[in-house]
Amino acid sequence: MRVLWITVAVVGIDQATKWLVLQMMHRHQSIPLIGEWLRFTFTENPGMAFGIQFGPPGTVALLAVLATGLVVYYIMQVRNMYWPYRASLAFILGGAIGNIIDRVFYGWWLGYGELFQGRVVDFIHVSLWQGLVHPGVPLIGGSYMELFPIWNVADMAIVCGVVGVLVFHNAFYEEMIAQEEAQEADRTESTPEATEPEATPEAEQSTRARTSTSASTSTPSRSPSEADDTDAASGRLSA
Repeated sequence: MRVLWITVAVVGIDQATKWLVLQMMHRHQSIPLIGEWLRFTFTENPGMAFGIQFGPPGTVALLAVLATGLVVYYIMQVRNMYWPYRASLAFILGGAIGNIIDRVFYGWWLGYGELFQGRVVDFIHVSLWQGLVHPGVPLIGGSYMELFPIWNVADMAIVCGVVGVLVFHNAFYEEMIAQEEAQEADRTESTPEATEPEATPEAEQSTRARTSTSASTSTPSRSPSEADDTDAASGRLSA
């Protein structure tokens, strides 16, 4: 499928930028690009989004692999459907694979862990807001937060893909229903109509015999007295 070239491009760009960061920056180094609003800040995330972790080491990586497998299966199911919707799924798949490579292989490649124990490389630091959360906010009240957290090209692709799915899902379902109706119409047209069997000579003879029999039985026979009355009436008329 051509749409998978989007996935390949996302994975390639994501891994290339991460390789450059690993080669040219040290951990926690920050390079300002547009003041404090946009920076390159090298961090590593061992967990999920926002650094959330749970389970033993490797759990997050394994779940990510399973979820990506489901995305691949779904893309195969809709491979002939609405292209913008499939392109959005391809962005999601590319971002998922890009981060899976980090989680599965980076610990082993970089020498700080085993397979499935790697950390995702993040470096795009967009600071929309930073400060203390109001104390009345449950769970995070009074803590220091910054929006957005540091992310990477794979994260950006996933976000773009999710937005695309939300935007194009109505058109996707409309096209899917239209295709199903067209297929149903084709099946209806291709079904041969029931035709009457051709009449054979034997059937024609049987039909004629039944017709003549019914005609003979429908003609009433006259009794002798009725015949005499009829003849007498005819004689009087002739006289």
